[in-house]
Amino acid sequence: MSETPKYVPPAVWTPPVAAEGTFASINRPVAGTTHDRELPVGKHPLQLYSLGTPNGQKVTILLEELLALGHAGAEYDAWLIRIGSGEQFGSGFVDINPNSKIPALVDRSGEAPLRVFESGSILVYLAEKFGAFLPAGARARAETLNWLFWQMGSAPFVGGGFGHFYAYAPEKLQYPIDRYAMESKRQLDVLDRQLAAQRYVAGDEYTIADMAIWPWYGNLVLGELYGAGEFLSVHEYTHVRRWAEEIAARPAVKRGRRVNRLQGPEDQQVPERHDAADLD
Repeated sequence: MSETPKYVPPAVWTPPVAAEGTFASINRPVAGTTHDRELPVGKHPLQLYSLGTPNGQKVTILLEELLALGHAGAEYDAWLIRIGSGEQFGSGFVDINPNSKIPALVDRSGEAPLRVFESGSILVYLAEKFGAFLPAGARARAETLNWLFWQMGSAPFVGGGFGHFYAYAPEKLQYPIDRYAMESKRQLDVLDRQLAAQRYVAGDEYTIADMAIWPWYGNLVLGELYGAGEFLSVHEYTHVRRWAEEIAARPAVKRGRRVNRLQGPEDQQVPERHDAADLD
C-alpha cells in the first residue's frame, strides 16, 4: 500500500479545482458579492440579519436581555441568513457587512440607517445605546471589554480551528486536531481559573462579556458544540460548567438562542423573529 504523498506548498498558491469539506461551496479567495439580493426590512428600528450560530446567539441573547429589562426600543426583526447557501454574499448583505459574516445589524432609529457589523462591535453598540450590561466605571468597563475581546480573539481557534478539523473537515487529521484541541483546552483552563474566584467572567455583574463567551464556551462544556464534550474532557472545568448552567437557565438566554436557529429540536427553532410572540 502506497502512502499519501506529503503536501509541499507551491511557490504560488491557487485554489483547488474541487474543494472538499462542509463549507467548500462557500469558501472563496475574494470578497464582494456573488448575486443581487435586497435585504428585507421589518417594522422595528433594529434589523438583524443573522443565523443562530454561536456568533449569532450573542446578539439575540443581548436583545432579549434588553427587552426583559424593559427597553422597548430594543424590539427587533431577526432575518435569517443561510450562510450554507451563500446568502451572505448577496449585494444587500455585503452593503451592511463587506466581510460577509453574520451577524450584521442596521439601526434605523435615527435620521439615516446605521450599520454595525462584527458581533463584538454590535454588543458594545447596543450596550451603550441602552445603557445596560456594560459597566460605566472605568475599571469594571475595562475588565468587561478585556474579556469581550478575549473571546473575539480566542474563539476562532475553537471554531475555525478545533471545530473545523474535528467536525467538518473531509478527513480526520491528527496534527490539526491535536493542535487545536490543546489550544481549546488551554482557553477553557483560562476561563475556569477566572470563574473560580467570581460569579461572572468580568466580576460580580452579568455583562456583554458573558453573553459573548457563553455561546462558544458555555455550549462547549454543556456538550452542545461539535459533540466534543467527552473528547475534550469538559467535566474537568467545574467553574465554567457552574457558570454555563447558570446562564443557560436565564429566560432571555433561552429565548435568544432560539432565534434564527435551524438545528436541534423543532420547538427550539425560530428561523425568523419579528415579534415577541414568535418566541411564545
